[in-house]
Amino acid sequence: MIFFFTLLILHAAQPTTTAAATITTNAATITSLHGYGDTQVLALKKLNWAQQQTVTANCFIQRSRSEKNAIILELHNRDYCYGPRSDWNKKVLKNLLSDQIRVDSLQSRIKILISKGLNQELSNAQIPLVSGAKLQTLNYIVTVGLGGRNITLIVDTGSDLTWVQCEPCGACYNQQEPLFNPSKSPSYKPVLCKSTTCENLASATGTSGVCGFNSSTCNYYVSYGDGSYTRGDLANDNLVLGTTLVQDFVFGCGRVNDGLFGGVSGLMGLGRSALSVVSQTYGVFEGVFSYCLPSVTNGGSGSLILGDDTSLYKNFTPFSYTNLISNTMMPTFYFLNLTGISIGGVSLQDSGFGKNEMLIDSGTVITRLKPAVYNALKTEFLKQFSGYPKAPAFSILDTCFNLSAYEQVEIPTLKMHFGMDDATLTVDVTGMLYFAKADASQVCLAIAGLSDEEEIGIIGNYQQKNTRVVYNTKASTLGFAKETCSLD
Repeated sequence: MIFFFTLLILHAAQPTTTAAATITTNAATITSLHGYGDTQVLALKKLNWAQQQTVTANCFIQRSRSEKNAIILELHNRDYCYGPRSDWNKKVLKNLLSDQIRVDSLQSRIKILISKGLNQELSNAQIPLVSGAKLQTLNYIVTVGLGGRNITLIVDTGSDLTWVQCEPCGACYNQQEPLFNPSKSPSYKPVLCKSTTCENLASATGTSGVCGFNSSTCNYYVSYGDGSYTRGDLANDNLVLGTTLVQDFVFGCGRVNDGLFGGVSGLMGLGRSALSVVSQTYGVFEGVFSYCLPSVTNGGSGSLILGDDTSLYKNFTPFSYTNLISNTMMPTFYFLNLTGISIGGVSLQDSGFGKNEMLIDSGTVITRLKPAVYNALKTEFLKQFSGYPKAPAFSILDTCFNLSAYEQVEIPTLKMHFGMDDATLTVDVTGMLYFAKADASQVCLAIAGLSDEEEIGIIGNYQQKNTRVVYNTKASTLGFAKETCSLD
């Protein structure tokens, strides 16, 4: 789950609930009457594609603040931070292919966990601790303090162990900040081999900790589904989140790391194991965190809030909550019970609703649905989003259009329903279409189908944008509310 991926997240006009919309093309004005009332309008010509492909932002100096018992960390979209984006088509294709590799890796891990149980060694699953980072599917980063200096990390709800690249480094990828130097931190301490903390590596990473050569230090090793890896020493140091000090924070000091991590220093794990940030800060924040994932064109600035202070949220719709599903075979993941999907106000029909778990993952980009559900969604979407020129499929996305002649389009609203209380995730208009080409000549429905009905559905970060998502591990609940994601 990890999220880093070159998304072009779109800036949209306010949603509309009218059944008819006027769509302006270069040649004429067309009135579209679909007969559906649940729609949103996407203003295509306001996106400034040329400017978005050349702007570069510095996200390594970020704002954070403390309010009451909560910490607010500024959250950036990786695409906003690593411009310019000159080769659009090549980059977005690579992103989708990488996202598919990540999903395949997740499905492989889930199958192994189900078939063998948690008591078995998981190293053969080869699931990346930071799969989103390596596979460019995690596109949101924050800055925290570690050992007296600032470091920038990828945020991942699907990983548990937080790690950074360290000196001396046998083999490190290029990062924009200096490598973390343990010798310059007076609070740095290695974790001893055969300690309880070292033993917790097995559940956090899938691979047990080992003793270093002629050393009592606990070493970690995590291999990736695509062959990349990170390994190094498990250690303690002081972590600073906003103004909150977390003493003796357990993290990985990476000495050998191979992968395309986009220039950041490492990864922040927000999973549910004992080594995650959520668990290690439980005494302060009581297992509650939330995020609002921003869009690039809105300045790329969102927020990660640690703590349960609802007054800090800027939601403009009420929260709806659902219970997290407890899965003893996969206890570190966040699962929900998908009870229904509606598109444009029309409810889809599928016998699997309410019976199957669905994973919510900040690292996977594109939402994946089981084949039968996806086909029903695609059919209804095409029925409502009619009259637009078709375009070829693009990688994993098979429902595409040529919208280059349009200034704005009316898009059916997608809602996903969870649990007995019908908690609802309303997908923002910016999460409905994926722009394969900058001139909008190839724009695709940003949802994909899984290859097998037995695979687990995944809610990707592309469909979570401009939504405040609250994880409460203490109450075992998850909530959604609409929010414009910006700290300003």
